[in-house]
Amino acid sequence: MSAIESRSAAPDRSASADPSGNRQTDQAVKETLEDYTLRFAPRSYRRWTPAVVATTALGGIAYMADFSIGAGIGLAHGTGNALVAIAVAAVVIFVTGFPLAYYAARYNIDLDLITRGSGFGYYGSVLTSVIFASFTFVFFALEGSIMAQGLELGLGLPLWLGYLVSTLMVIPLVIYGMKALSTLQVWTTPVWLLLMVAPLVYLIATDPGSVDRFLSYAGTGGDGGVNTASVLLGAGVCLSLIAQIGEQIDYLRFMPPKTTENSRAWWTAVVTAGPGWVVLGALKQAIGVFLAVHILADVGPAAAPEPIQQFRGAFAAMMPSWLVIPLAVVLVVISQIKINVTNAYSGSLAWTNSFTRVTGHYPGRMVFVLVNLGIALALMEADMFSVLGDILGFYSNCAIAWVVTVATDILINKYLLRLSPHAPEFRRGMLYAVNPVGVVAFVAASGLSIAMYFHLLGDTLQPYSPVAAAVIAFVLTPLMAVVTKGRYYLRRTDDGIAEPLLDADGNPSAVGYRCHVCHQSYERPDLTACQTHHAVVCSLCLSTDRAADHVLPAQPSAA
Repeated sequence: MSAIESRSAAPDRSASADPSGNRQTDQAVKETLEDYTLRFAPRSYRRWTPAVVATTALGGIAYMADFSIGAGIGLAHGTGNALVAIAVAAVVIFVTGFPLAYYAARYNIDLDLITRGSGFGYYGSVLTSVIFASFTFVFFALEGSIMAQGLELGLGLPLWLGYLVSTLMVIPLVIYGMKALSTLQVWTTPVWLLLMVAPLVYLIATDPGSVDRFLSYAGTGGDGGVNTASVLLGAGVCLSLIAQIGEQIDYLRFMPPKTTENSRAWWTAVVTAGPGWVVLGALKQAIGVFLAVHILADVGPAAAPEPIQQFRGAFAAMMPSWLVIPLAVVLVVISQIKINVTNAYSGSLAWTNSFTRVTGHYPGRMVFVLVNLGIALALMEADMFSVLGDILGFYSNCAIAWVVTVATDILINKYLLRLSPHAPEFRRGMLYAVNPVGVVAFVAASGLSIAMYFHLLGDTLQPYSPVAAAVIAFVLTPLMAVVTKGRYYLRRTDDGIAEPLLDADGNPSAVGYRCHVCHQSYERPDLTACQTHHAVVCSLCLSTDRAADHVLPAQPSAA
């Protein structure tokens, strides 16, 4: 077919109406244009500075679960093993998160869209979207449980009612997407940092012995030494947070174009708010161990991992008693709101993405906000907080397999082997339905590591399940690309539009076209040609095209 040409003098092009009648509703258009659900985020929408985007993204890691995770590992295995485990996990998360953050910020697409073109295929990445959606409701439930503990302590609210309050209060904040979330995160972050850091600094300054007690703590039944099994078991729990990069990317995709003028600020924001989130996360986990050891004698091992108890004990050492509980509750509530609006937002994107691709129907993102919150509320009422370590240890195997597979495809298959296309691709018709490179690597890595985690391959190998997930994914991803010769990445190499996808600076082109189905204007990377109607069609209309009337045919030369 002949390519559709572009003329820079006419950036917005109209096309004939779609005779098939496959039109998006006004609701779908409005919702997807508010936060670009399922879409490339256009330059016209990305008006925030790198600093604002980074602050917004980092506001999403204000969760309190880190304190519980660190405390749980420290109490079980001792401070030495906990600190090494936290450091090992942080290194893995940083290394794997870097290429994902770069791709998201450079090409303005979320992690699912990256995953599609990085080894999984158009429908194959539905697997990982469900994994990511699970991450969001699991951690929403953890944070909601922590808030409910705070409300019970401060207001005497029963836990079941606290769970409900913590769930319902985020709904109004999630409705409006990035615009509302950026304002919330920027204004609440300084208060959150002050309340978190001040008591820790005071304790260390006024009671230096607390540091010695922290460093010498041996754990329940431990001898104080560092051993491999304990480190790997602890690292496995920490590595459950590896999927957090997906939530960071949901904000980083709104980064402005990278230019010569903003290069330093751009890179600082990407590294800090992308893989750099884990630096603050690791510090919070270590603080969780410190605070748990500090209050252990007063509250006992069952309550020591609860952040509300940890900060109640910390505040008690530095201020009048009548201020202690109110401030601890304020810290917990602010933290819960900051992270759970992100969990609800990112989870709704992941569910909507998967559902729309599988069914060809866009039900509206708010439907899946409620679905995600409903699942999280059920988990809270089932008291999942009491089995936190087991849940995260199991979940980490799937998350590690996914993130390592995608990161390896970008680093090795794209840049080293050059078997994976360098420019990201996510549009229906351009990708094969399933790419065995990522799907096989992910299924094998997660399947074998889960079997190890549940002792199916023996007790000796059980602590090594997260290592197995990472190693298998890292080895199989390039191996599958070599075996398949990279032929299952692109179904087509030509999308039928003459205008290049990237401008002279390597940023996604800002040239606009009008989709002939929904009659809205979109920037170049969000569209393909429609052979049937000799016009262009946007990515969402392609996703909801059940008859495949607008989908370009396979291109034999691409196979």
